[in-house]
Amino acid sequence: MLIVLPPSETKAPGGSPSPMSVSFPALDPVRSSLLDDLSTLPLPAMMSALKLPESKADEAADNQRLRTAPVMPALLRYTGVLYDALDPATLPKEAWSRLAIASALFGLVRADDLIPRYRLSGGSKLPAADGTVPTMKARWGASISDVLSGLGFIVDMRSGAYLSLGPVPFAVTVRVETEVDGQRKVVSHFNKRYKGELARVLALGPDVSSADGVAEVARDAGWTVEVNGEQVTLVVD
Repeated sequence: MLIVLPPSETKAPGGSPSPMSVSFPALDPVRSSLLDDLSTLPLPAMMSALKLPESKADEAADNQRLRTAPVMPALLRYTGVLYDALDPATLPKEAWSRLAIASALFGLVRADDLIPRYRLSGGSKLPAADGTVPTMKARWGASISDVLSGLGFIVDMRSGAYLSLGPVPFAVTVRVETEVDGQRKVVSHFNKRYKGELARVLALGPDVSSADGVAEVARDAGWTVEVNGEQVTLVVD
């Protein structure tokens, strides 16, 4: 089982001076072009392309030194609600092996891959060396889907633009709903928290290979769960 997490816009600063190290070498050609285009783009043009305010100039500047920047494990680099709930620093290394993270810049990384701090989202349009301004979806093409399709059973917690970068038809997806006045509604504000909690339970639990297996682990952890085909829905208060 591989649990694929979404990235986060917020990333921890710092790291060690070790070389960058990422898995899935089939993604290297696109990664290399993105690294080149980001690191050579003038700061004003970069901030415009990434739609960053002046207060985020330091994050844009990080992109100009990607190949020499300090690195840290990807699971510790990403921060925010989902990663707070996952609490990766307290997970044993064998649990880390079940986790991967989607990335606009790297496509897909394993939890212990060493990556720099960067700023690039799945919905960005980055000027390329040939003068075009392609979307991330156009840049990645089918490469992320091809890699994911060869990794066995996947619990896909990506959303939005990151799903479109590399869809996997057979993956189990996770939905979080609540009941309000007798009607079901998708949880938005705490969606990431619940996905982080479920990712932690799955990473620590038995190895499963089906939506029903995911649901069983979630029920054992105290959730109300429904299964509809390859979609697992957590029903929360």
